[in-house]
Amino acid sequence: MSLLHPDRLFPAESGQRAIARRLFAEVEHLPIVSPHGHTDPAWFADNAPFANPAALLIQPDHYVFRMLYSQGVPLTTIGIAANGEEAAAPEAAWHAFAEHYHLFRGTPTDLWMRHVFGAVFGIEEPLTPESAGRYYATIDAALRTDAFRPRALYERFNIDWLATTESPTDDLRHHAALQADPWPGRVITTFRPDPVLDPEFEGFHDNLATLAELTGEDTHTWRGYLAALANRRAFFRAHGATATDHGHPTPATADLPAAEARHLFERVCRGGVSAADAELFRAQMLTEMARMSVDDGMVMQLHPGSFRNHNAKLFARYGRDKGADIPVRTSYVEALKPLLDRFGNRADFTLILFTLDESTYSRELSPLAGHYPCLRLGPAWWFHDSPQGMLRFREQATETAGFYNTVGFNDDTRAFLSIPARHDVARRVDCAFLARLVAEHRLAEDEAAELAVDLAGNLARQAYKLS
Repeated sequence: MSLLHPDRLFPAESGQRAIARRLFAEVEHLPIVSPHGHTDPAWFADNAPFANPAALLIQPDHYVFRMLYSQGVPLTTIGIAANGEEAAAPEAAWHAFAEHYHLFRGTPTDLWMRHVFGAVFGIEEPLTPESAGRYYATIDAALRTDAFRPRALYERFNIDWLATTESPTDDLRHHAALQADPWPGRVITTFRPDPVLDPEFEGFHDNLATLAELTGEDTHTWRGYLAALANRRAFFRAHGATATDHGHPTPATADLPAAEARHLFERVCRGGVSAADAELFRAQMLTEMARMSVDDGMVMQLHPGSFRNHNAKLFARYGRDKGADIPVRTSYVEALKPLLDRFGNRADFTLILFTLDESTYSRELSPLAGHYPCLRLGPAWWFHDSPQGMLRFREQATETAGFYNTVGFNDDTRAFLSIPARHDVARRVDCAFLARLVAEHRLAEDEAAELAVDLAGNLARQAYKLS
């Protein structure tokens, strides 16, 4: 029995399903454009074998371990440990995953994992406690072969572009190595300046000191701080970056007079900043980043609306990104106005907006993107990166923003082997949505086929300036 049904995610109604099949045939084998994600550039620079199945498929993927943790499975059981704890060995971690795999029924994680198991490793039987050992042996043996090294998989997956995301203080040595290597894979970086823009980011003041060392600028003066950020943006561009990424708690922006911005920065540098000043500073810095994007041409991405590290005990014990980030209500219309008042009418500036608050799609985001030349809508993201979430996005955004004020799909993942699975899901869902429009005589089928191709890659190439 195959783990992958050929009609998965297509409409149940036979007429629409037939249309979806024809549309999908146009895009199924197109190259993958992955313009925003969190895979490790060292994988591609070093091209070393992946360590083991658990380290590759379980431990980097917060979709996996947040579900297990919610059911009382300790992180140590799946091989994640901190503070001198003893973590389970890789094979034991895999067996624990298999014992609890039923928890993922009906979730996108199950769709992605079945694609990895079936399409990548050729496994046909379901993952159960009884089959766990065979799974582990099959995957582990494959990972020891050259065909499953990172570069070989990149080529096998037909990836055209892959963007990683790095801190502003990263030395980008892996990207430098890739630039000097004759391997033709296109792996580029993305500038993520949160550690030096957010006064509430852990280690903020140490990060400012590092920024000073890297740039030779005095990052405790407003002028020197802005110059240092421009310096690092140029460094990232020299290593292939076309975009910045901002994971602020809210989309608040501000456009303070120069003297007020300087005084605010001085308060931030003194330490002990209030929550109100921290929010105002982040807001001002989004506008400053937009100004720099107008100057240097980098595309700007904004990923707001997550209460990061909500589980304080888990954060204290294990650090960031352990599955405890929770969506919050988010407002965009008033929050973005200061930035849009300055740059919203510029067609040479691109700001891609994401949300974890689906209620904003039709009320705020689509009308904004349907008006301002600089705005584009990012795809359904994170908790909504799912078949139903993608459909809700298309249903709520298309009538006001259209398709061409969106940027196609990006997978935003740390789990490298799930990239083709995620793009497969997105392409199938888009073809299902387009098939309904064709069946309802709202689109001609040739128009839908052209749209399917654009959504599968062309819009991302255009929005992220990938040529």
